[in-house]
Amino acid sequence: RPGGDLDGVLVIDKPAGMTSHDVVQRIRRAVGQSRVGHTGTLDPMATGVVVVAIGRVTRLIRFVQELPKEYVGVGRFGVATDTLDADGAILEQEPMDITAADIEAVVPRFVGRIEQLPPMVSALKVGGERLYEIARRGETVEREARMVDVYELEMTDFAPGPYPEVSFRVVCGKGTYVRSLVDDIARALGGRAHLIALRRLRVGSLGLDRAVPVDHLDAWEDHLLTPAEALSDLPQVTVDEAVARGVAHGAKFGTGPVADIPEDVPVAVLDETGRLIAVYRRSGRQSRPEVVLA
Repeated sequence: RPGGDLDGVLVIDKPAGMTSHDVVQRIRRAVGQSRVGHTGTLDPMATGVVVVAIGRVTRLIRFVQELPKEYVGVGRFGVATDTLDADGAILEQEPMDITAADIEAVVPRFVGRIEQLPPMVSALKVGGERLYEIARRGETVEREARMVDVYELEMTDFAPGPYPEVSFRVVCGKGTYVRSLVDDIARALGGRAHLIALRRLRVGSLGLDRAVPVDHLDAWEDHLLTPAEALSDLPQVTVDEAVARGVAHGAKFGTGPVADIPEDVPVAVLDETGRLIAVYRRSGRQSRPEVVLA
């Protein structure tokens, strides 16, 4: 179905060595459409889930970006790199005499709403310029620490040695840098660390079980999710034909099923066939559209 009228979402299993932008380019070629966007960068070294929106569904990206993300990874302790991952140059190396119990003792400090300093090598913009562009010139700039949410964090394995390797699983919110998290844990123990492996298992409920490898994009149509499936993590309300017509025209509602939705959260509004027509949000007694697809 190449062409300009395609709307849907693909969950891609990104291999190491590719940027998220590379994934988008591959999909543009595969589906024959230029209106393609992803819902959150995955570093080149990392593998796993990249959620890609096609067509009008690109307008829904922000709702997917807000969903929790789950990762598994491995950090090497005692070695710092300029990117905080294995793609970077080594800055310092100092053996760390730590045990699994030491890691377990500090992990709880990094669960909940925590403060995190974004890494210099990241896509975050400061003064209109991306941090990695500034870092490439060998410069560093002041970054503001941000509040991020870590919902779950656990150590799953510990390989002892002068430079211990710590395996972990983390579920975190938007804007959390897992490589910063690993380095911060090391700093709490008097050292530094970097990521040597990272795999994103899911974004919300969009996981690897629904993913298509980049090399199998010839079969992309078998994996295309509808807009309603892509937003299945949002609260949903189904409306009859008459209300659906109003929703499709961006009407505001003070009564009825669209008004009777949870307050101040995005809600997917579906017609009786299960098709997503809009995303609404209620404020006070009135519900109004945030995005209308129909």
